[in-house]
Amino acid sequence: MDISAIAPDSPRQDADAPPEHARPALLTFLGGVGTVTGSKFLVESDHARIMVDCGLFQGLADLRRRNWRRPSYEASSIQSVVLTHAHLDHCGYLPRLVRNGFRGQIVTSAYTARLAEIVLRDSARLQMETADHANRHGWSRHDPARPLHTDEDVDRTLALFTPVRTGAVTEIAKNTWLRLYRAGHILGSSWAHLTLEDGHTLAVSGDLGRPGHPLLRPPEPFSGADALLMESTYGNREHEDSGESEVLADVIARTLARRGTVVIPAFAVDRTEIVLHELADLRRSGQLPEGVPVFVDSPMALAALDVYREAIRNLAPELREDVLAAGTAAISPEPFLAARSVQESIEINHSAGPCIIVSASGMATGGRVLHHLRRLLPDPRNTVIVVGFAARGTRARDLVDGASALKMFGDYVPVRADVVNLPRFSAHADARQIIDWLRDSPAPNTTYLVHGEEEAARTLRDRIDRTLGWTAVVPRSGERVLVR
Repeated sequence: MDISAIAPDSPRQDADAPPEHARPALLTFLGGVGTVTGSKFLVESDHARIMVDCGLFQGLADLRRRNWRRPSYEASSIQSVVLTHAHLDHCGYLPRLVRNGFRGQIVTSAYTARLAEIVLRDSARLQMETADHANRHGWSRHDPARPLHTDEDVDRTLALFTPVRTGAVTEIAKNTWLRLYRAGHILGSSWAHLTLEDGHTLAVSGDLGRPGHPLLRPPEPFSGADALLMESTYGNREHEDSGESEVLADVIARTLARRGTVVIPAFAVDRTEIVLHELADLRRSGQLPEGVPVFVDSPMALAALDVYREAIRNLAPELREDVLAAGTAAISPEPFLAARSVQESIEINHSAGPCIIVSASGMATGGRVLHHLRRLLPDPRNTVIVVGFAARGTRARDLVDGASALKMFGDYVPVRADVVNLPRFSAHADARQIIDWLRDSPAPNTTYLVHGEEEAARTLRDRIDRTLGWTAVVPRSGERVLVR
């Protein structure tokens, strides 16, 4: 996709005056409530039907089954999907939406469109490979097992993407206007501001980045709206101010000293780049010896890495100045080895001596990292480092919670390796940072806490009420409210 070809900045700064007698818009919470997956919010007015984010449910089996349910809405009636960023829990249901009849536009930033193509193609590949493996080995309850979506669904989805410039005002349906702002979560991520048909406004945070992101500039400030959908992933926690780089260095040193291997399940988009940035710093400081190879074993992560490198070369304004000054060396802990093919992935198993393996998926729900975990978990010399939030029902969460065995490929694998949790490497803002982001803006009429597990959402609700004096609520799945 040619980023230079996206729509130019609109000269328009405000939407048309709202039509007389326009009714308030109706907001339906279809996903991303009580959980950190499946973000999906439907906005309906007299002449517009808009979906904000269209994510895949992951983790617990009950959540995953929701991906297969017949939707409560007609996909063909939706005119636009606004996509805040390219993580699977925000974009992964798009091919299924298209399969169900959606033919509108998918409006997002240019880099989100680039990264979403990588994420969606990888998701389709995993869906098809998993169904094929289940059919050949008979471990699925379904006969035959089928993928949720296919490559053909992804092709039809990508044809609907409409990149727009961050900061531009764009009409995405009749009398419905969108403006995207930098969110600082991953490359291309945005928070969205919608002006609706009756003149009321709705803001959606997407996933909000933390101010200390090592690669990206902080989120643009919240400027107010009548209603706000606020993520609450870390609504009951605060990141440590510092020290996790030192912990990472110590964990790696101890593992290498006992001739073990470090495996880091990392999201292919952004988390891999953050990990490589940390490893590059350790390499430059001599804390990661030159003789210890770093493997990046994920075609998806390597494709995303290419996009980040391109953004650095193009001096993308959302990147930090020190990253732009360092160039692509900022995310290159040379020497590191790219395992693009299956054979190259298998050859990592025969690497002589200790090494570090960075592989997707970040929550260990699928991908090549499962093969490395199956091989490495039984050996106490090895270490698994979880670098960010892990949802309930995922293998990464089970490891953090102290599981003695993990089930994968139909068998249980004993966990004897060290497991280290480093949540500060998450790209999500914590509770304090969310409050700081909200503090200087006008109060919305209602703030809805979404994209968080129930305890986190309730805790953030109470903190917003106590600290800011705002009306904040935790919606229920399927609940409908008026935007006003």
